[in-house]
Amino acid sequence: MMKRNEKYSSLPIGEKGVDIINIKAIEDIGYVQTDAMILNSVVPEQDSSCQQGLYFQDGSRRVDYILTYHIKKSGAFRKQPTRHGGSASNRSTKKDQPQPGNKNDPEIGEQDHIIDYHEDDKRFRREEFEGKLLEAGLELEKDEDTKTYGIGFVKIHAPWHVLCREAEFMKLKMPTKKVYEVNHGNNFVEKINTFIYKITEPLHPNVEEKRISSVKHLSYPFSREKQHLFDLSDKDSFFDSKTRSTIVYEILKRITCTKAKYTMGITSLLANGVYNAAYPLHDGDCEDENANDRKLLYEEWASYSVFYKYQPIDLIRKYFGEKIGLYFAWLGVYTQMLIPASLVGIIVFLYGCATLDDNIPSMEMCDNRINITMCPLCDRTCSYWKLSTACATARASHLFDNPATVFFSIFMALWAAMFMEHWKRRQMRLNYKWDLTGFEEEEDHPRAEYESRVMKKSMKKEHRKRKTEKEKLTWRDRFPAYMTNAVMILFMIGLTFAIVFGVILYRISTAAALAMSSSPSTKSNVRVTVMATAVIINLVVILILDEVYGYIARWLTLIEVPKTDKSFEERLIFKAFVLKFVNAFTPIMYVAFFKGRFVGRPGNYVYAFQSFRMEECAPGGCLMELCIQLSIIMLGKQLIQNNLFEIGIPKLKKLIRYFKSKRTSVPEEENNKKLQRYEVDYYLEPFAGLTPEYMEMMIQFGFVTLFVASFPLAPLFALLNNIIEIRLDAKKFVAELRRPVAARAKDIGIWYNILRVVAKLAVIINAFVIAFTSDFIPRLVYLYMYSTDGSMHGFINHTLSYFNVSDFKSGTEPIEPMQLGYKVEICRFKDYREPPWSLNGYDISKQFWAVLAARLAFVIVFQNLVMIMSDFVDWMIPDIPKDISVQIHKEKVLMVELFLKEERGKLQMLENLIARGKEAKSMENCHNHSPINRPQSHKGSNTTLHSQNIDV
Repeated sequence: MMKRNEKYSSLPIGEKGVDIINIKAIEDIGYVQTDAMILNSVVPEQDSSCQQGLYFQDGSRRVDYILTYHIKKSGAFRKQPTRHGGSASNRSTKKDQPQPGNKNDPEIGEQDHIIDYHEDDKRFRREEFEGKLLEAGLELEKDEDTKTYGIGFVKIHAPWHVLCREAEFMKLKMPTKKVYEVNHGNNFVEKINTFIYKITEPLHPNVEEKRISSVKHLSYPFSREKQHLFDLSDKDSFFDSKTRSTIVYEILKRITCTKAKYTMGITSLLANGVYNAAYPLHDGDCEDENANDRKLLYEEWASYSVFYKYQPIDLIRKYFGEKIGLYFAWLGVYTQMLIPASLVGIIVFLYGCATLDDNIPSMEMCDNRINITMCPLCDRTCSYWKLSTACATARASHLFDNPATVFFSIFMALWAAMFMEHWKRRQMRLNYKWDLTGFEEEEDHPRAEYESRVMKKSMKKEHRKRKTEKEKLTWRDRFPAYMTNAVMILFMIGLTFAIVFGVILYRISTAAALAMSSSPSTKSNVRVTVMATAVIINLVVILILDEVYGYIARWLTLIEVPKTDKSFEERLIFKAFVLKFVNAFTPIMYVAFFKGRFVGRPGNYVYAFQSFRMEECAPGGCLMELCIQLSIIMLGKQLIQNNLFEIGIPKLKKLIRYFKSKRTSVPEEENNKKLQRYEVDYYLEPFAGLTPEYMEMMIQFGFVTLFVASFPLAPLFALLNNIIEIRLDAKKFVAELRRPVAARAKDIGIWYNILRVVAKLAVIINAFVIAFTSDFIPRLVYLYMYSTDGSMHGFINHTLSYFNVSDFKSGTEPIEPMQLGYKVEICRFKDYREPPWSLNGYDISKQFWAVLAARLAFVIVFQNLVMIMSDFVDWMIPDIPKDISVQIHKEKVLMVELFLKEERGKLQMLENLIARGKEAKSMENCHNHSPINRPQSHKGSNTTLHSQNIDV
């Protein structure tokens, strides 16, 4: 340790953290410099095989992982173009010369000293970490002479013996030599599948994985003792690039720095700036002349010209790993299932269009001969108005408020159940195909923040009680974080409600202000203007709060200090989903269930802050406004947040990094160099996980299912969005992001539970939308209880109550009572109340209670009926396809037979050896009993034993 400190302390202050590591110093602290660690790489020739940066300088060892770090390059200390143009002593002497402008400035010198101290500390940690990587068997190569100015690269290669060892530790299933035939069902089913495949062949991507294979390799967890079971004829391709990078990443997580103040792994080293980034390499360029998996994915998956084709799921899994493969497989199944839902939604919408002229209530509202005078919509400034002026709204409401929407709500509930069952079966097929059957996720490595917190806790206890047992964080340690989480989440939900209430006040005040306008066109369009501007405000607020809530959810999860990455991800998902769900659906919930419910009546209205009269629904009901609100928010989120943000923000970040690199003064010789593969990948956006991708789809699933009774075209818009979304995400993963570390997973995790909750919630919400928001139940009640001729004639008059204008409170009556050209004595308002001439004037009528009872009965019947039907669908469709369960059983039987055969072979070999040994011994005894031939027999015995040893 003293030698290392002496070596580094002998350097001048300005030379700390230089880009040439002193080889002698590394040898002094116990590092063995071998060919595996080339500290100063020579720039290869332009036409060499390693020029693209995919291999070490020898051109044979593949780069499996990259670590990057900051190197300090000052203007006075620069490598010469030849890289061997001077000794260290000469450069040190050059550095000792006073710099212009700095010789009388002690403050700058002190700052440089502090910076150099931190750079030395980071370098010592890197040296320790890289030394342990070498001890683990990895091979390293450094490159600091690149076009990426100020950044050094550590290339990591995992040799064969390390790959074998780690594959055994990780229990990776690898294909064996044993091949068996896959049965795709009986002959009839197989013929149908073949026929469907031939018809849909143009829809399949042009990759090798699309072929339906009739044979499959038997897979078994890799074992060094059983290497003879596996096909190792081509060791270079036995472990693909995805598997190699995963193995290296596992080693990086396991290796720690212990000479620092506390234990540090790769995540802590990245967080503390010891390394800037850590990532596996892409296989090549998207537009490379040589064929590679990345280029194939770009052409057959990430291109908008192939939007109509299926996704190459197996190739996605091969390149990105099972976790990302499952996401895109789920997204593909969800998008496919949206096709029948979209078709049914279009049929329901067309049914509303076809029956528009046959709808008696809307025809009565549009009939000018029916002279119905309505009460003012606001105090003082609003006057009386004709019901026929709301004709357009009433006709438009029928497009979404008709008997077919009830059928569509039931259909979508069953559709959600079918979708989840279909996904479970598809997931099982992929598990079988990707050899994930029997895979169980092992306990992940503790997160760096957790280890740091535990270390601090143990150090405190050691200082007090000298305890040495292993510590862990208990609920008492996390109690302040839990309380902070609860308070912050409640506060954020309350903030969302407050903002929605603020928008309500905006609607009320703006409507009152516009009603005072002298322009007739402004007065006539008050409701449309207020509704459109309020929806746009809601959309902007939702987009802003979505980003804010994402950061808050991450911060709340960080202070909880979860132990593993999986626990961290699940807690983050739960918090983010709750906050974003409430943020997206609170404005819609208000329109669906609260608007117009607490208005009061003329002469006794309900006021907010004793000034603002609560707003009412349109004469045709709130369903049309709910439809408009839902469609604008859904489309706005999809177009702005999901698409423009996904395209714009990564490109903007890439542009900023490009301008920063251009702004840095780069020597001419470095500017002329060609970017290596690891340099190109360094400038790509880091992979931030699948949570944002899943989250936007879960919110969209809520839009599709929760209020589908009010907007049957929601599945269609979701389908169109997802067709673009798949290719957009594909292009982002292939061309815009660094290659993520492949992660194994057998399901989509907590997201499936969220889907189930949303689907169950959708049944309840749609029941209430049909019962309370639409006029479906009041129409049924009128038709079967109050209609005189068994038709809907008179329904509008039945739903309107009477009000005597003399009962207005003082100061609330209209300023211009004669605006309609005649004196109004009785006006109408939408409610079920007794007329003013009855004994109980303005009290709630019997019709109200009859309609309310029918509404509640409908909710109970609809909810239970649909849930029973959904559970029946769930029960009827098995989670595991029959052919897959047969194949899994067949694999187990074949594996047992393989090992039994191997054991029988071993036993037979052992019996043969024992038999030969006994035979040799009997021959020796026979020769020993013969006195004449004893010498010869002894010699023969030796020969026999020798030959026996040769046989062994």
